[in-house]
Amino acid sequence: MFLLKIAKEWIGTIAISFVLAMIVGIFLIQPYKVDGHSMDPTLRDGQRVFVSKLPHTFSYYPNYGDIVIIDSRVHRHRSFMDDVMDNPLFQLMGNNDDRTFYVKRVIGKPGDVLELKDHEVYRNGEPLDEPYVKEAMEQSDGERWVVPDGHIFVMGDNRNNSEDSRAIGFIPLDHVMGKKVL
Repeated sequence: MFLLKIAKEWIGTIAISFVLAMIVGIFLIQPYKVDGHSMDPTLRDGQRVFVSKLPHTFSYYPNYGDIVIIDSRVHRHRSFMDDVMDNPLFQLMGNNDDRTFYVKRVIGKPGDVLELKDHEVYRNGEPLDEPYVKEAMEQSDGERWVVPDGHIFVMGDNRNNSEDSRAIGFIPLDHVMGKKVL
C-alpha cells in the first residue's frame, strides 16, 4: 500500500512537470539547433540557440535585424497542433517528420520595398548597413520585392549560401517561431 501511494505521487509529479514543460516550450522559450552555414559568420553549424516564443505567441513583428526561427513551409497554414508537435518533448519521443525550420535575419516588414543593387540590399531606397554579412552577394542586381501585410522578408548572413525569402518567398507572421535571445 505504501509503494502504491509513492508511485501515485511520482506519477502526479511527472505529469505536472510534463505539462509545465509543454507550456514553456510552446509559449515562452525553446531551444533550436542551427543546421547549415546560411548564418555564417554570426552563427555556426551545430550551434544551439534559445528562442523567445513571445513574438509567435502574441503575433507581433520582430525588429529589423532580429535573428528569427521560421517554419519554411510558407505555403501551408500552421495550426496550434503544429506548435504542440514542434515542442522538444515530442522531438525526444521520436516525432521526426519533415519539418524544416530555418534561422534567418529580418530584413523587411509589411510595406517595405526591398531591392538588390550593386550587390547590396536596399530597403525603401536606402542601403542597409549590414556588418554581419559574410561577403558581398553574387546575386544579380535588379530584383525587387514589396513585403505584403502579415509577412516579413528574411535573409541569411551568408547571402551566397542561404535559402531565404529570395527563394521561398515572404514569411507569414504565424510562421515566425520566435526570435533568438541566447
